[in-house]
Amino acid sequence: MTDVTEGAKAPDFELESAGGPVRLSDFGGRTLVLYFYPKDDTTGCTREAQDFTALSDDFAKAGAAVVGVSKDSVKSHEKFAAKYGLNLTLASDPDGKVIEGYGSWGEKSLYGRKYMGIDRSTFLIKDGVVRRVWRKVKVPNHAQQVLEAVRAL
Repeated sequence: MTDVTEGAKAPDFELESAGGPVRLSDFGGRTLVLYFYPKDDTTGCTREAQDFTALSDDFAKAGAAVVGVSKDSVKSHEKFAAKYGLNLTLASDPDGKVIEGYGSWGEKSLYGRKYMGIDRSTFLIKDGVVRRVWRKVKVPNHAQQVLEAVRAL
């Protein structure tokens, strides 16, 4: 597992989504908000996706695309998006290679039980370079903070 830091070249990726393959190279010349989340249709992940969706017009006006990534299947993503009216790209990383490549896989703890899982994290990428990194994200106001960072680029 690597630790992607600000100023580093963004690790390349190709993932499946409901709209077809999603690649880092698809966003050349545009800003990409790449966020990793643990699981479709869970409380925090739903709220985070809804917050990014609510601001989708603002992200588009600022020239940014938003892509969410989890280990869930494309079919799961499609159900999740339909259930909550999400209008952002949700990409599937079933083997976790991209998640690990961005350093977003690690030990977690819940009620004293330790397990491996996705650390909620967000990467702001422009011209193939990581401009901002948010780790151990707390969902409230996160999408707004990311939008402000996009506008500040």
